Amino acid sequence: MNYRMLGYLLGLILSTEAGLLLAPTATALLYQESPLPFLITIAALLAIAVPLVLQRPKNTRIYAKEGFVCVALGWILLSAFGALPFVLSGAIPHYADAFFETVSGFTTTGATILSAVEGLPYGILFWRSFTHWIGGMGVLVFVLAVLPSAGSSSIHLMRAEVPGPTKGKLVPRMRQTALILYGIYVLLTAIQTAALCIAGLPFYDALVTSFGTAGTGGFALKNASIAGYANPTAEWIIAIFMFLFGINFNMYFFLLIRRFRDVLKSEELRAYFLLFGVAVAAIALNTAHLFSTAGDCIRTAFFQASSIMSTTGFSTVDYNVWPTFSKAILVLLMIIGSCAGSTAGGLKVSRCIIIGKNILREFRHVLHPRSVNVTRLDGEPLSDDTCRAASNYLALYLVLILLAFLLVSFGGFGLESDLTAVLACINNIGPGLGEVGPAGNFGGYSILSKVLLSFTMLFGRLEILPMMILFSPSTWRRR
Repeated sequence: MNYRMLGYLLGLILSTEAGLLLAPTATALLYQESPLPFLITIAALLAIAVPLVLQRPKNTRIYAKEGFVCVALGWILLSAFGALPFVLSGAIPHYADAFFETVSGFTTTGATILSAVEGLPYGILFWRSFTHWIGGMGVLVFVLAVLPSAGSSSIHLMRAEVPGPTKGKLVPRMRQTALILYGIYVLLTAIQTAALCIAGLPFYDALVTSFGTAGTGGFALKNASIAGYANPTAEWIIAIFMFLFGINFNMYFFLLIRRFRDVLKSEELRAYFLLFGVAVAAIALNTAHLFSTAGDCIRTAFFQASSIMSTTGFSTVDYNVWPTFSKAILVLLMIIGSCAGSTAGGLKVSRCIIIGKNILREFRHVLHPRSVNVTRLDGEPLSDDTCRAASNYLALYLVLILLAFLLVSFGGFGLESDLTAVLACINNIGPGLGEVGPAGNFGGYSILSKVLLSFTMLFGRLEILPMMILFSPSTWRRR
């Protein structure tokens, strides 16, 4: 373990968070609020980060283990310090609650312990949603984009942080890849902000809502979420952009360089569109009797399917009152999620495709033991390691859900609420069903349950392995 390089990278992460906190500090000053909660947090971050950054090690090489540890530990520290402004401002007095809210922000989950957000300071609400935008693409990706990278070893950092079964470079240099990803991210965020302003939202609301959409997070400025604006045009804009942010960002890069054939041959993209379209149609037909017009029905079905499949978590209705069939569809979308390489959570469409093809390959092998069956994705053969990794991830995913559900069920809200709370956290969605539905929150859980669900969110956002490696005794054992 290269401890000096690990400390240096953690110093970069904490100093980056200190710099990012200048944005809510400026917001607080603009709205004549006290900037002290942010300034104190910045001072605490720099007091730890500066000594670490100044001692740049001679050996800057890191391997997969250090990459996973750095990402996992970095996200925990980001959340631990990011919670301080909530406590210092009095917006969330208890640190455990503030930690839950901050983890939910950085992991783009959107689960909240707050029963009311209207009336909270502008700076605090800005920081709350800004954590979505930071965590959506990944803070390590941001560090690689704007600060000196770890050289050839930076691929290990991106592999540990970017969600999905496969990761690769768009261009030969990893720093260029990170810059391209963030360039696309910023551009889409800016376009959505402008569109929402044209639709009638104030600039502050449009920007902060775009943070939540881009990061597929779901923290809203209204107690009734997006329904609080009563603006059908804004609902369509947000719904479309939630869907767009659930697409693999590689597809946007291919469109920019006119590699249209690569976009069209993407099995994951075709499956994403097909699954979404079927879900919207099924929900619209099943809930038609709840709406006065077909337009309202289609818009609401489109919005909620987009919100849940992209794992954003915004809402325009309380879907707890929907028929069981529609709620079952939402739970299915909750588990599948969106595309690999997007800002969304869930199992990922590509991983589901690979697992499905693995099952078919095993079935064919049983029927024809001597045949040679190769699993392909987008026409290209997948390695056995990739196929095995997808199956192993599913097994770990199910085990983690089971363990978290059993632990949360002690003193919880009941089967439906507790199970969907765990699913909402591990898939980084936010609202579940029952007591933790769009009209409820997670504030009623015990402190231990909130801490457990906080780490469940981290396990889900980092796709389990980085967190497992961090807490594995063998990781820290000297060889």
